[in-house]
Amino acid sequence: MERNGAGKTRPRRLLLCLDGVPHKLIEQAKGRGLFDAFGPPTRLLSPFPTMTNVALSAMLGASPPAGYESLYFDRTAGELRGGIRKYLGRRTPDKIPSSYMDDLDYQEPLPFEFLIYVAPDKIWRADMQRFRESFRAAPQTRDYFAFLKATDGLLHGQGPERLGIALQSLDKILREIQSYCGKETEIVMFSDHGMNLEENRRVSLALALDRRGFQVVIPAFGLCSYAALYCRDTDTIPEVARASVEVAGVDFAVYKDRSDVIVESQRGQARIERRSDPGGVSFRYFTGRGDPLELREFYDDFAPDHDWFKQTAGHRYPDAVANLYKSLFTPRVKHTADILVSLKDGYYYGWSPFGRLIRLAATHGNALQSSSNAFLMSTHRQLPSFVRADDARTFLM
Repeated sequence: MERNGAGKTRPRRLLLCLDGVPHKLIEQAKGRGLFDAFGPPTRLLSPFPTMTNVALSAMLGASPPAGYESLYFDRTAGELRGGIRKYLGRRTPDKIPSSYMDDLDYQEPLPFEFLIYVAPDKIWRADMQRFRESFRAAPQTRDYFAFLKATDGLLHGQGPERLGIALQSLDKILREIQSYCGKETEIVMFSDHGMNLEENRRVSLALALDRRGFQVVIPAFGLCSYAALYCRDTDTIPEVARASVEVAGVDFAVYKDRSDVIVESQRGQARIERRSDPGGVSFRYFTGRGDPLELREFYDDFAPDHDWFKQTAGHRYPDAVANLYKSLFTPRVKHTADILVSLKDGYYYGWSPFGRLIRLAATHGNALQSSSNAFLMSTHRQLPSFVRADDARTFLM
């Protein structure tokens, strides 16, 4: 992170990321009078799959993580790696998924990431108090970057009401910080992704594909509304994608077809094409049958990327054409899946023991508004109504 501007070309800045807090809930919090020193919250569009390390590496221009979660399939080794061991002990270099973590002045101790499900009240209170003390002890001559992960755990296991109590506590801390540092200190607060705020049930994706005889690796870890599929035989990718969308709870699947992306769902099939023009990048959303993303009404031929963004940033699938294309053709992770599956709100895929351990009150991962709409707001600057994750660094740094 470039910190040289603090105290030289501008006042000090506090950058604060709240893991998993959706735009909808921060708007509601402001409606109750919280965070009144901030301007209106922008919709910060999280990349698909809407997962923390994927999102923050894009938003902060950092190195891509190995996989979508701590458990991932290593293509080179041909095996699953990571998993629960990543959360045990201290944060050693192999437990740092992306270079953005090198810039953090505060993040919760590693065991907190699991303990939030066991003792949520104690953990989030301890997390916020540690952040408060760490900020006050830090040098006032440079910017400060904090990441509060307990908010994500609260929403997953406890739901919006419990998060609302935590946000009240955070509001008090930020008011104290403004009083302590002076109003010239800018606070930029944002989240990495949103959440669907409803009870979720597990999708039997692996079992369904296994019964069809497909040899597919699907890392199962967090309880999230997406799945990453790695096919043993790449020739079966289209067939596996078509079979996956027949499973209850699956919304759509995407996979590469040469330089294009195929979108497959029970609502039909579409092709996303990209080309470089003298004036920039253009996309085409071509529907062979049906309209899986409900985008056919916008353009029937190639249109500039900025036009697609303007027309569809507030869509049910925000900025879907560029977002889904990039999910397979940009290095959002080091080991990109053959097929990415987006589940419907109210469904998750993940590790079965987790599902038995907690009541899943909310989750994220899919390409719908609920998970895609993170937030971004500042005490000092007016921001656009919508900001892509890939463009967020301008406003964060």
